[in-house]
Amino acid sequence: MARTILITGASSGIGLAAAEQLAARGDDVVLVGRDEKRLAAAVERVTAAGQGREPRWFRADFERLTEVRKLAEQVLSAYPKIDALANNAGALVPSKRITEDGFEATMQGNHLAPFLLSELLREALRGGRIVTTASDAHRGARVDPSSFTGPRGRYMGFPVYGVSKAANVLFAAEAARRWPDITSVSFHPGVVRSNFGGGPLLKLAFRFTPWLRSAAKAGADLVHLLTAPSLVSGAYYVRGKAASPSATVTDPALAALLWDASAEAVHSR
Repeated sequence: MARTILITGASSGIGLAAAEQLAARGDDVVLVGRDEKRLAAAVERVTAAGQGREPRWFRADFERLTEVRKLAEQVLSAYPKIDALANNAGALVPSKRITEDGFEATMQGNHLAPFLLSELLREALRGGRIVTTASDAHRGARVDPSSFTGPRGRYMGFPVYGVSKAANVLFAAEAARRWPDITSVSFHPGVVRSNFGGGPLLKLAFRFTPWLRSAAKAGADLVHLLTAPSLVSGAYYVRGKAASPSATVTDPALAALLWDASAEAVHSR
């Protein structure tokens, strides 16, 4: 039976690879991306993988919470029931930028926007699952639920990215506790050869370094987590198996604080 699976960050990299693999299996894949041209190219590839069955797609910029809300409305209008949500969109912003909503761009795009989208789609996801793309970059990062505006001192893109990925792990675990009728996990896809990166040099490194993991292999991990018969809800996965995240993201009290602060932040805008 075909499943309805919504994938954010689906216009390239892990998200696109997973979408192609799911379409080839016969699932109803819904693509979300920021850039219309890249989305159009992704739709062509997923259509080909699905033997001519064209997927639905929606454009949304996660640096604008109004667009996240509009996305949720469009999705729910088309799909009252969603079997799985892949919170896969992510970015590493090289220099500090505050969004129109008043939050640091990396934290908003990687955590607050998918948090809001998950909340808005919560009823449609009952009995389904949420898979959030995190990263081992979370190790050593410390999340401060009292602030989503970034560091007060010197801004360094990768440490801020690590904090947002720590927030992803905390979100997945807390969603499993608060929404027991939804399976929620996070995972580390590895360092993947893709268009990811915060600046021109980093983008080149991610695209052409030969020993990095392929998007197809990381996408297969995402597909497994989206479709496997059973998972350990709340767990952090690496290469398809539950693993131990950093001790800094295993505190339920911190996860609850982050959840409540995130809800207050997104609903105040």
